[in-house]
Amino acid sequence: MTMAVSGVAQERLEKRFEKWDANGDGVLQPSDFTAEAAKIAQAFGETPDSAKGAQLRDGFTAMFAQLASKAGVGAQGPIDRPQFLQAAGEIVEGGAATFNPVFAPVAKGIVALADKDNDGVIDEAEFATWLKAIGVSEKEGRAAFQQIDTDGSGTLSEDELLAAVRKFHTGDLDVELLG
Repeated sequence: MTMAVSGVAQERLEKRFEKWDANGDGVLQPSDFTAEAAKIAQAFGETPDSAKGAQLRDGFTAMFAQLASKAGVGAQGPIDRPQFLQAAGEIVEGGAATFNPVFAPVAKGIVALADKDNDGVIDEAEFATWLKAIGVSEKEGRAAFQQIDTDGSGTLSEDELLAAVRKFHTGDLDVELLG
């Protein structure tokens, strides 16, 4: 099935491809995704092989496998730009039903890394620390937290984080949550 992807989603997926193509070879491979996971883990002071780092790596690896399957390539890829834009576009434009299963393992890993007090959610200070690690100012991070904390609890659950990342990719939120 071919689905039209909105201009904002297309632009943000193009940017995501560039970011994830860690070695700049024009295709995505599992190693690009494990490199991204390692970079994020290290920003939180974890090694890629620590329990929390491995959880995030496994989430990125699972996301790659789902993108590869959707793109019609083998589990090891590679996925070229048009294949990625088509597959990721269908996942993003399909709403929570298609996006959440693909991104949930990554969100779970990010919550685990950012959740320094191990209460299963991210508070505003933990969120600001995370966004600072990926280059978002503290002021922008705190403003974004207010937009994302949809239930007003003062914390972000994995579900709220998933919804926010999806909203970024559809253009309904302007704070980039993956660096």
